Amino acid sequence: MSVAVFNWVVVFPPAELPTHQVIEWRDPDPNRMQMPQGNPLLLSYTLQELLARDSVQVELIPEKKGLFLKHVEYEVSSQRFKSSVYRRYNDFVVFHEMLLHKFPYRMVPALPPKRVLGADREFIEARRRALKRFINLVARHPPFSEDVILKLFLSFSGSDVQNKLKESAQCVGDEFMNCKLATRAKDFLPADIQTQFAMSRELIRNIYNSFYKLRDRAERIASRAIDNAADLLIFGKELSALGSDTTPLPSWATLHSSTWSSLKQALKGLSVEFALLADKAARQGKQEENDVVEKLNLFLDLLQSYKDLCERHEKGVLHKHQRALHKYSLMRRQMSAAVQSREPESVEQLESRIVEQENAIQTMELRNYFSLYCLHQETQLIHVYLPLTSHILGAFVNSQIQGHKEMSKVWNDLKPKLSCLFAGPHSVLTPPQSPQEDGVCPH
Repeated sequence: MSVAVFNWVVVFPPAELPTHQVIEWRDPDPNRMQMPQGNPLLLSYTLQELLARDSVQVELIPEKKGLFLKHVEYEVSSQRFKSSVYRRYNDFVVFHEMLLHKFPYRMVPALPPKRVLGADREFIEARRRALKRFINLVARHPPFSEDVILKLFLSFSGSDVQNKLKESAQCVGDEFMNCKLATRAKDFLPADIQTQFAMSRELIRNIYNSFYKLRDRAERIASRAIDNAADLLIFGKELSALGSDTTPLPSWATLHSSTWSSLKQALKGLSVEFALLADKAARQGKQEENDVVEKLNLFLDLLQSYKDLCERHEKGVLHKHQRALHKYSLMRRQMSAAVQSREPESVEQLESRIVEQENAIQTMELRNYFSLYCLHQETQLIHVYLPLTSHILGAFVNSQIQGHKEMSKVWNDLKPKLSCLFAGPHSVLTPPQSPQEDGVCPH
């Protein structure tokens, strides 16, 4: 079975390690996004094209089993595959492991942590949001989106999805072993790839730090809107409670005036307007959480996966390559010493080991260049996502405009209903003025 990835083919032999095969690449869907002709290193996607790849929804389906143990299940719905399946958190874990196994040189977003005990509603909701961000980033990633493992996870409705995922990755190797361009990756890389890699890593680290602070401020703004909603609701209830007070007043206190009765009558009905104000503020806060904070979190998840990929490159294939070269150097020294001491058996054994080590070094060198090849493409992918900034700012501005507009209308509708609270001399209804406006010195 072949799966088209970018401009190459992934081949899965039935019962042996994959072998490189030169096969004419054919795209079964001519409308699917394609690589530009020429250098396959270059990407030609837009943010709109990536977002249009798929839209995956993740909804909670809580299920109780037993008296104390509570399992959480998710309904995962894919627009692209027109599917709706049920998944547990552990299913996501196996899917994540298989992605790392098959695509060690790509940006695989991290999963939210698993919390065994004390998982409250807030934690479960935060994890649902994180899983949704994870699966959407994966579903829109060019190589992942064309792999059989994604289709299995989003459309397989059987009960043993974990085994299916593992079977699909069994004995097929990683992307390097299945990509027909893997051994030629160096040919497409710029000569100063190491310098470019270092510069890109520093730039994305700075972008991550700035977006992390933006996300923190956006969370605080949304939280304040929700807190403001709660305060407005309580404010209105207290006014209503004041207006509903039935404690009798002595006549000598009121001097036969009906002012307090009029005030109470006006205050009693204000809870409705303040409840409406609270609802508007709460909706604005929720909208900012969904449209601003979540998009910032999505981009942060992507940037973090790039940082993780850079670390895997340095601590993984690059480190192994350097270690193999060091081991090869030691073998050459041993070989020289054996030749000088005229030990034929030792020389023959070392020659065999040196040949094996040379082959291993050659493979590691090819993997190192392929890792840089993938890093180059993943860096481009980050920049494709950068225009998401305008989406985030647009959502933030629109939320503020809409929220203030709706709140302003409710406040303006509320003002005439307070006229009886501002009863002035000779029954002229005027709002109270500040001391300066009355010509009274504040001192």
